Amino acid sequence: MPMLTSAMHRPGPGPIIADRGEFIEALHQLLLGHVLVRVSADSWGCQLNGAPLRRSFGTLLHYGLIAPFHNPRGFAGVGYYRITEAGRGFARQALDSWRGLPLWQRALVRLTG
Repeated sequence: MPMLTSAMHRPGPGPIIADRGEFIEALHQLLLGHVLVRVSADSWGCQLNGAPLRRSFGTLLHYGLIAPFHNPRGFAGVGYYRITEAGRGFARQALDSWRGLPLWQRALVRLTG
């Protein structure tokens, strides 16, 4: 995985990457310009490009990879998040590392989290 930049926190107590497959897919979708929508604090309350984001929201937010933004066409009480500049750099490095893994390893991570 890529090294943390000064804009991100060092790992420690706090969110972990509970599902690496979901996390890397979230980074990919965010890098493509999709917006993360959070309608609830529950695990089912986040959507990214039409798919539920169950475990990665807290980690993305904690490490500064996403940030909230005001969506004037959005709904009241709904949170909208997009990737940050630090998140873009991290996502590019993470996706390069991910693509460098053999297919069997990527499939295993997708199956086991």
